[in-house]
Amino acid sequence: MGLESVKKVAEADFPTRWGAFRILGFEGTLTAAGKGDGTKPGATKTEGLVALVMGDIHSTPPIVRIHSQCLTGDVFGSLRCDCRLQLELALSKIAAEGAGILLYEQQEGRGIGLMAKLKAYELQDQGRDTVEANVELGFEADCREYELPTQVLKLLGVSKVRLITNNPDKVSALESAGISVTERVSAEVEPQETFERYLRTKQEKMGHIVETLVSDE
Repeated sequence: MGLESVKKVAEADFPTRWGAFRILGFEGTLTAAGKGDGTKPGATKTEGLVALVMGDIHSTPPIVRIHSQCLTGDVFGSLRCDCRLQLELALSKIAAEGAGILLYEQQEGRGIGLMAKLKAYELQDQGRDTVEANVELGFEADCREYELPTQVLKLLGVSKVRLITNNPDKVSALESAGISVTERVSAEVEPQETFERYLRTKQEKMGHIVETLVSDE
């Protein structure tokens, strides 16, 4: 995807159980490059992104989390993945520091969409791992790109961040877009048997930094 434009469309107060944030809505217009995400080259689409901002994000590099939408985990509490636990970890870290940014983007199922993600679940129940399931459905292992969140950070006047992630690709994406990552903050959560294979696949096939698993083979 190539990002053509991005604009802020809304901003409001947003009290949460982690504290008081400002919630900002952004829309980006993207042009497909024909990457294995089910889109045709040259097609355009509008993608939304929500930013939760707390405190002073300019005096020092703020702690930042780029979180991909996960309906099954974030909303329904699925334990097939660690997404909701990572979301709550990020909000807790931001609240503990009194400042930071959570960027929540519409990239369900590593960018393949909700229905395709559920089809991938079905294949995983038959024995595939998350990467194998995506590839069998005709997608890349990870279809996400991070142009929109990096441009939103620039609109917010942020050029240096401490990034909460286990994914080196996120660090590289920000750095290549001109956002300096001064520190990578671990997004590891307490492992569960239900998503141990999920984490191991991310570690072994996608290069994620995972130090703790339920069991070591």
